[in-house]
Amino acid sequence: MKFVSPSRYADPELAARELVRIAAGIEPVYDNRIYIEKINWPMLTELKAAPAEYKAGLDLAVARGWLWLHESGTYVRLTEAGKAILA
Repeated sequence: MKFVSPSRYADPELAARELVRIAAGIEPVYDNRIYIEKINWPMLTELKAAPAEYKAGLDLAVARGWLWLHESGTYVRLTEAGKAILA
């Protein structure tokens, strides 16, 4: 029998804050856009979050106004509220 330890990002609050931290460290391109793959790649591969944890964190960050997600889902923008939680 194999036991699995609970993931660090099982709490959407922690996942959302981590996504904001990642987004803050990325140099935005035209019109303050941060391409979605620039935040999902580190979250999923380097930090080993599950896709469901990543999605829950992204949804919470958008709902709280920390990130603004374009309707196409291709990029986000870090909002002033998102910058404020990093201070």
